[in-house]
Amino acid sequence: MSQADLLHGPLGEPDRYRLVADAPRLTDARCELLREIQIVDEYGGKRVIHIPAERPLTIFVDKRELVTLMTLGACPELLVLGYLRNQRLIAHAAEVESITVDWDVHAAAVKTRAGVQDIEARTARRVVTTGCGQGTVFGDVMSQIDAVRLPSAQEARIRQGTLVRMLETMRQQDSIHRKAGSVHGCALFRGSEMLMFVEDVGRHNAIDTITGWMALHDVPGGDKTFYTTGRLTSEMVMKAAQIGVPIVVSRNGVTAMGHEMAQRLGMTLFGRAANKHFLCYTGSERFDSEPEPQRAPVRVVAG
Repeated sequence: MSQADLLHGPLGEPDRYRLVADAPRLTDARCELLREIQIVDEYGGKRVIHIPAERPLTIFVDKRELVTLMTLGACPELLVLGYLRNQRLIAHAAEVESITVDWDVHAAAVKTRAGVQDIEARTARRVVTTGCGQGTVFGDVMSQIDAVRLPSAQEARIRQGTLVRMLETMRQQDSIHRKAGSVHGCALFRGSEMLMFVEDVGRHNAIDTITGWMALHDVPGGDKTFYTTGRLTSEMVMKAAQIGVPIVVSRNGVTAMGHEMAQRLGMTLFGRAANKHFLCYTGSERFDSEPEPQRAPVRVVAG
């Protein structure tokens, strides 16, 4: 994502995606996302393929080391901003004065305007979460679930036709996964229109990056749908809820804790979603079904 994308949004529409007041200054430290290597296949043939270029990024907040994330480095500044937002260390992007990413030292220096209150206590307890590119949750973020308020089923809905168009958009999306595999992708939709798409080595990083973009442009989540290729764990459900998105779609499935949390929050979860197929795990009251007629069974007549 270029600096222009950060300023105007991925659709290049400055009137729709202006920066928040007192937005942080951001570097534009993108990296090469793929690396060429030589492999030997099962036939003994040698050839060159691409693999994702995973790298560490250590976040320093006001010169205090916080955590090291493993990332592709596609949008590292947005990743850092979204990570701080999803960990509830900041509430608004304007609380950050600047984010400077320097790949020579694999570090992101965050300078806040007034410091992070009680940062020592709030980051003392860490929970390592599941999945590729394991996530880290600080403190009692999960315990704050009851403070989340999402739009009602009357305010936020999705039609089956809209869902199918979303899935078709994702099927056609040019991606690192198609070239190299080994990454997860996440996207933000308004209706069937894709607003942002990002890939990273872990689904946690991808949703954090989208959160950072939303925070930078003050984009609300109530009329949006979040898509991920990764499974819907409790952390993924909680992160989607924290950005106010009531409808989540996954190409994968859902864990028991993710399911329980979504029910508690009143979220709508779709899983195993690809092509025209899907399962609605929770929140069917938001879903306007438009089922295709089932094909009549084929009768075989004995000759």
